[in-house]
Amino acid sequence: MTHSKSIRAFFYILICASLGALGGCADKPGSEGWCNTMGEKKKSEWTGSDAKTFATHCVLETTTIGSEAWCEDLKGTAKGEWTTQEVADFAQYCVVDQVTQ
Repeated sequence: MTHSKSIRAFFYILICASLGALGGCADKPGSEGWCNTMGEKKKSEWTGSDAKTFATHCVLETTTIGSEAWCEDLKGTAKGEWTTQEVADFAQYCVVDQVTQ
């Protein structure tokens, strides 16, 4: 591989890694940050999926993924009844976020 191709490949990898990192920073649909962002957006800019997710997770605090009420509600549910996604969300929003705050 020539020197210019090596540099080009390096920059390509760097750009891909940067885009991947930025994508990882986006709020998960249904989380408090996502609900706040969507609340500020014009409703005409929402997709049908956005509206459904907003209605499901953002109207009542107990259904907003990662809210204190959501975490407490899930703690009150037998762990055997949790879905795999609820386990992951609980770990991310109710354990990791609380430790990092």
